[in-house]
Amino acid sequence: MADILIVEDDATTRAALLLLFLSDGRAADAVSDGRAALDYLRGRPAPRLILLDLLMPVMDGWQFLTELQGDAALAAVPVVVFTAAAGYDGTMLRGLGAADVVRKPADQAELLDVARRYCPAGAAKA
Repeated sequence: MADILIVEDDATTRAALLLLFLSDGRAADAVSDGRAALDYLRGRPAPRLILLDLLMPVMDGWQFLTELQGDAALAAVPVVVFTAAAGYDGTMLRGLGAADVVRKPADQAELLDVARRYCPAGAAKA
């Protein structure tokens, strides 16, 4: 079971995030778009955190948040939006269910802080 699900369309960023979280002792997995994320989530135990890009093909982050909030079994999973998208409204993202927003590019320390906040070491998943 993954502690963190990374939803990111850029393969290089996706691989770097996986490596970062795995090297910090987090169980992590990654998919390339919102549709793949929903399919992943519906077939496994829920992760403790979803790190979500907004601008992706197939299903973008906005659509994913809407779908996730409509699924009672998944709506409680915290989602941190990780985006370089300009002009987004952080308040609106929180209204759609995002727990937090991190702007790209973010340094490793900021990303690890987010992981540690939502997935503290030794804490069992609720």
